[in-house]
Amino acid sequence: LIEGFYPTAPNQLWVSDITYIVVGDGFVYLSLITDAYSRKIVGFYLSIDLAAEGCIRALDMALRSNPDLGKLIHHSDRGSQYCCSDYVGILNDNFIRISMTQNGDPKENAIAERVNGILKDELFEKVYANYELAVKGISIAISIYNHQRPHGSIDYLTPIEAHFRSGELKRRWKNYYSKKALEEVF
Repeated sequence: LIEGFYPTAPNQLWVSDITYIVVGDGFVYLSLITDAYSRKIVGFYLSIDLAAEGCIRALDMALRSNPDLGKLIHHSDRGSQYCCSDYVGILNDNFIRISMTQNGDPKENAIAERVNGILKDELFEKVYANYELAVKGISIAISIYNHQRPHGSIDYLTPIEAHFRSGELKRRWKNYYSKKALEEVF
């Protein structure tokens, strides 16, 4: 549903993904929902496993913090968490249209992947000692990301600043792909 779609306001397109976090000598899993217009992380949950419950909790947070939704599209990869009846049921109950990647290519969920990279490269610890410290550290890092980190993709605004705007936000980065090449791809 999102191919060629560029949101012009918040709560038109949410992108979702799960990324792993190193805790001690194992992993936990962070479910994220990001507003594609503002780049604001609107929902997140750190889970000890890959069950759908972590994604559902992130979705519940996003819905609670954004009660006035219009025509919203939810985009994700084709992970079983996003396809399960409980998750799809919540989206349907809230009249949210469902979009998924066509072939699992990370480029088809590029904003979600970029947010994961920013968080891991700039704000998260490489390893957290335990789950409780990871929950606390990740919550603080996401707050910093939303309130303090400007993005070239949203006119050097922070996600929280962009989330209260509408209209086209100037993208301030070099485009390494020619328009013709992009047209050939799409």
